[in-house]
Amino acid sequence: MRQNQRVVVVVVLAAAAVAGCAEGVNGDVTATQNGASTINGSVHVPTGLHSGSVGTVNGSIDIDDNATVSSAKTVNGGITMGAHAAADSIATVNGGVTLADGAHVSSAITTVNGGMDLKNGADVGGRVSNVNGRIVLNGAHVAGGLQTVGGDIDITGTSKVEGGILVEKTSGWFNFMNRKPRIVIGPGAAVQGDLRFEREVQLYISDKASVGPISGATPIRYAGDNPTG
Repeated sequence: MRQNQRVVVVVVLAAAAVAGCAEGVNGDVTATQNGASTINGSVHVPTGLHSGSVGTVNGSIDIDDNATVSSAKTVNGGITMGAHAAADSIATVNGGVTLADGAHVSSAITTVNGGMDLKNGADVGGRVSNVNGRIVLNGAHVAGGLQTVGGDIDITGTSKVEGGILVEKTSGWFNFMNRKPRIVIGPGAAVQGDLRFEREVQLYISDKASVGPISGATPIRYAGDNPTG
């Protein structure tokens, strides 16, 4: 899916989540077993709760430790998952996504303008994708690959990515992105599948990392914990 299509899909999904289960218009809400939604406010999923879909338009979503939701969607706001929390899917438009230690997302994590931070033991069964924003994996696992247009990527610790990396070329709304994304694959990390770069990037790969075939970029190999460039 190209970047313009992805923007439309995420907006539609987020709006649908709120329309389907309206519990509030203005104000924060707390999820129940049936889920929760609001328009102008945040959504809180308490520790250990097994909930349905949660969504908002203008607000954040906080999923506490060991809580479970079927999906979490927002338009303007970030999404945070606590330790060992679980969700089927995560989507936002303008906001970042954070997965604490051992959090699990069964399918995809998608944002447009926002970074992603996956902590130790976090696991994603699908693709992790954005347009802008730094993607950081620290001992995490992603089964469906990483995809971005203008975001930096840092894969550290014992992180494992299956499905490769795709950095898309700029087009349409995103032609203004002239900065080269910085991609770092650190010691002990592994990226399986193709690493495909449709635009110029700075690609640094540790001499102790494992990667698949590379196209569209010339890697700079480095020793030690971090690249010097």
